[in-house]
Amino acid sequence: MRTLYGGRRSRAGKPGRIQVRESRFGRELWVDGTFASFHRAGSVSTGSVWDAIAAGLLALPPERRRRVLVLGLGAGSVARLVRALAPRAHIVGVEFDPEIIEVSRKFFGLDGLDLEVTVGDARAYLEQSRRRFDAILEDVFVGSGDAVQKPEWLPQPGHRLAARRLAPGGVLVSNALDEASFVSWSLRSLFPSVVRVEVEDYDNRIFIGGGEGVSARSLRSRVAADPVAAAA
Repeated sequence: MRTLYGGRRSRAGKPGRIQVRESRFGRELWVDGTFASFHRAGSVSTGSVWDAIAAGLLALPPERRRRVLVLGLGAGSVARLVRALAPRAHIVGVEFDPEIIEVSRKFFGLDGLDLEVTVGDARAYLEQSRRRFDAILEDVFVGSGDAVQKPEWLPQPGHRLAARRLAPGGVLVSNALDEASFVSWSLRSLFPSVVRVEVEDYDNRIFIGGGEGVSARSLRSRVAADPVAAAA
């Protein structure tokens, strides 16, 4: 394991919060001791949770994958696969920490993904924006190490705010850990259909809320039929 970026040290000389490491598997972004993003050279997929979040876009037919909002952009692990699945989509990524964006541009090729990047709070963005999206992919956590969790505004009122920013027939995808039951309940209160996706060897649970046409069967079929998703 090689450290490419050690983060900005505090005045007390403590190690920086943000680390970029190179392993034999690929390039990793660590924030407050939490594995936050991953990129494998020459690949749009991560072979991990971020692929499952992006795959929620396939709950929509190709012509509906035009406007995508990624909350919790990180180094672009989700956005990179979204760009491959929907090459012509307008993708907006919201990230709270400007240092993460700076590092992601330098070490993860973020600018090459052709994103509209907003540095700011995800909740504030949902409250202030009047734009509509076909898909909103929410990957927002706070905390450090193994104690990461959803912020106090998620799942509610966050999911309700996000649902208001969806175009008719759009989908909302949410990544959850220990709060999975609350996230499931939240989405089921807002959408006719909710699909749960589990990733082998990970505790994360991905939930996709949408219209009645959203189902596990249709999603599996679209993933298998899509050359990018099937290879992820």
